[in-house]
Amino acid sequence: MNFRTRVKICGITRVEDALAVSRCGVDAIGLVFYAKSPRNIDLQQALAICKVLPAFVTVVALFKDADEHFVKSVIENVTVDLLQFHGSETAAFCQQFGKPYIKAIGMIGQSDVAAFASQYQSSRGLLLDSHAIGEDGGSGHVFDWGTIPEAIRGQITLAGGLTADNVAQAIKQVRPFAVDISSGVESSGGIKDEALIEAFMNEVKRVDCE
Repeated sequence: MNFRTRVKICGITRVEDALAVSRCGVDAIGLVFYAKSPRNIDLQQALAICKVLPAFVTVVALFKDADEHFVKSVIENVTVDLLQFHGSETAAFCQQFGKPYIKAIGMIGQSDVAAFASQYQSSRGLLLDSHAIGEDGGSGHVFDWGTIPEAIRGQITLAGGLTADNVAQAIKQVRPFAVDISSGVESSGGIKDEALIEAFMNEVKRVDCE
């Protein structure tokens, strides 16, 4: 039996991009609420994006070391399904908002992924990214997929430098539950390219059928 790899496209900043990724069949979109990111959006942009989404597209709100008041203001004003934390947030911090969450882990310099995962047993899963611990994601670089423990591979979301050119190999090697892409389907920072999205989705579907 072939299992379908779920796809999340992160860093949606425009209504037209939300419509494009929906047409291409993504499972989830990521909205970035982190001021230092080129994909950062405000509440009005988020509301406009969510308004055009069809049913069954999950909305993920991304934060990095935000204070709890800011996180609460976002989820009180925007229809968010899932939270994603990219900073040094503890499990207690992440789970206080009454929303399911996933925790991102920077794989560069990470010595014990299993130990890190054990700290976030309340999460819906881990997102493994290619940045170093404490740094920002969205670098467009990959990390060594061989460092991912076998025991957690089927539960993770794989991110970091994925493109239509390498996602098939990533899925074959890791067999993650989901893949996450942002810069790999952009024409410029924060601007998605529908042709790149289609190419990426086609590769995911192709390798899932092998």
